[in-house]
Amino acid sequence: MQNYKTIDLFAGAGGLRLGFESFGCKNVFSSEIDPYAQKIYEANFGEIPFGDINLINPKDIPDHDILLAGFPCQPFSIAGKELGFKDTRGTLFFNIHEILKEKRPQAFLLENVKRLKNHDKGKTFKTIKNCLEDLGYTIYYQILNSLDFGIPQKRERIYIVGFKNRINFSFPTKLGKFKSLEEVLENDSNVPSNYFLSERLKQKRLNGLKKEAPIPSIWHENIGGNISALPYSCALRAGGSYNYLVVNGIRRLTSREMMRLQGFPENYIINVPYSQLRKIAGNSVTVPVIKLIAHQMIESLKEQRKCTNRFEQIPMAV
Repeated sequence: MQNYKTIDLFAGAGGLRLGFESFGCKNVFSSEIDPYAQKIYEANFGEIPFGDINLINPKDIPDHDILLAGFPCQPFSIAGKELGFKDTRGTLFFNIHEILKEKRPQAFLLENVKRLKNHDKGKTFKTIKNCLEDLGYTIYYQILNSLDFGIPQKRERIYIVGFKNRINFSFPTKLGKFKSLEEVLENDSNVPSNYFLSERLKQKRLNGLKKEAPIPSIWHENIGGNISALPYSCALRAGGSYNYLVVNGIRRLTSREMMRLQGFPENYIINVPYSQLRKIAGNSVTVPVIKLIAHQMIESLKEQRKCTNRFEQIPMAV
């Protein structure tokens, strides 16, 4: 079995890396500019990611088989006012492009918000797709919802997979179910008092509720102030207010609960302040979704290698 080498760009909490390490991949380089994300990454992976990706020459990045990147999504989201490539963070895609051009890995996986696909009437995504195809990569892309893959969080993201060779690939199929919030939420008696809302805020949430809430549930307040109580969480957001998501209408999510909603294992170390963990969790990928995509990608690479080996073993005619 070949252990593929990966690099982890815009690494955040390392969710992409975790997904691929489940299949024996070895990470050889990581990059993350946020100091708190660097701190939590170091605690869990034993290395401090390289900082600003603009400061490293693609030639200096180690050779690798699979490039992983959850490149900044704010420029393409509603919260980021959909500025796209007018936002300097949007141009970070071109760092990925230059690394792919220089290092020519066998495959890559990119993740972003679903609005990337239709941003600027589809022009942004067309630019990205054309850039990748001009490098000779075969591209597959699909919007997947974490809720369809066992995690009680409605989180729709676009995943872009590319292969240097022409390789057949299919995204994982929906599981059609998700775990109960009971498996995610902590007992209220074990949650510190500072997580609980004031009576005024609790009453405000209750007054905004349109129908009876299931128990357990996570209450979500949208931009219009409407409250919905659901047996799953709406998408965690890096810039969401402290009261954007409320457990059973009475308290905020804990750090551990947020990481569970992204599918991180129980032994994942949390060593940053709550305010920073909210940002890190909101920017993270959902690990079980990444695991399923990683499995499909590695199976496709293995099948391609088998075909290549069979072809090389065919005796040449004389």
